[in-house]
Amino acid sequence: MVVQRMNSLGLVETKFFTFAEPPNEMTLESGQKLGPITLAYETYGVLNEEKTNAILVLHALSGDAHAAGYHPDEKKPGWWDDMVGPGKAFDTEKYFVICSNVLGGCRGSTGPSSINPGTGKPYALHFPMITIRDMVEAQRHLIDHFGIGKLLCVAGGSMGGMQALQWAASYPDRVRSSIPMATAVKHSSQQIAFDEVGRQAIMADPAWRGGDYYEHGQPERGLALARMIGHITYMSEQSMEEKFSRRLKNDNYSFTFVPEFEVEGYLRNRGDHFVRRFDANTYLYITKAMDYFDVAGEKLLPDGRQMDTRFLVIAFKSDWLYLPQQSRELVDFLRGRFVDVTYCEIKSTYGHDAFLLEFDEETRLVKHFLSRVYGSAANGQR
Repeated sequence: MVVQRMNSLGLVETKFFTFAEPPNEMTLESGQKLGPITLAYETYGVLNEEKTNAILVLHALSGDAHAAGYHPDEKKPGWWDDMVGPGKAFDTEKYFVICSNVLGGCRGSTGPSSINPGTGKPYALHFPMITIRDMVEAQRHLIDHFGIGKLLCVAGGSMGGMQALQWAASYPDRVRSSIPMATAVKHSSQQIAFDEVGRQAIMADPAWRGGDYYEHGQPERGLALARMIGHITYMSEQSMEEKFSRRLKNDNYSFTFVPEFEVEGYLRNRGDHFVRRFDANTYLYITKAMDYFDVAGEKLLPDGRQMDTRFLVIAFKSDWLYLPQQSRELVDFLRGRFVDVTYCEIKSTYGHDAFLLEFDEETRLVKHFLSRVYGSAANGQR
């Protein structure tokens, strides 16, 4: 029996939207074509008659379409359940919230683990390279399917924040507001380096088999290691010290290589859990898409073009994966181009994971911002 939280949306259902059927395949940023494409998505709340209350919530690297509520066969709610629901930051009594699994994903959307209609086998590495722009373009088809001309807001953290920025870059006339959290306009060399180490961990696993492992089983050791490496970057030094310090599982050293520090066991547990729900090739493709992402400067807002999209940019002081400085550089650029932008830097010890944990402060900021944007939309303002 599922025990639900207060103000929960209750049971929700994942739905599927298919488009780009041949010969109308979607052209990717690489120039390759892909189709048919299926996106898994969930919706919460009710779309009003004017279709002016729609918010697109965008997930991070390991997320999916299940942002809130409960599935009948799962004990845990969606990944942003504390933010999406009645009376919450993304208030489903006021707004119609959409969340889709990204193109290239492995949680219901078309990706490398999907069946290639041309061969009847998983795409594997025959799946074309994708970018954040391609993810947004696929989402645009879904939004068109709902008949929504202009989104009230696009919002997300980490890779979700990249998508929020890409929406503003690709379709500024279709986005009233954008809330990028704990993100950057482009990856630094250090951020690319962490992604590459994770990819190499997967590809070095003999079970990867050049990507053609679907008949044999996942490269579990490589994917778990990639997740362990990534998870270290999601936490701060202070949060790790507070959570684990140098505590041992047992009272004394074992003088072996078995995991004996609590932090070792935690990371191994995170890695082992991850391989049960995520596809190794998807990890390769999505991290590469993040490395390709770049909407710095005029790529976000070309010289001579105005942007009416309003921004709420949120960063976290202890985030050393996506530094607050990267968010401040975005804010400085937008202000220099006279864009309506609010910047908030939240004091948190959680590191990059803070956007999934600092719900009280995020709720206060997001609620106020959305109320202002929605009020302007209702009054016919920009």
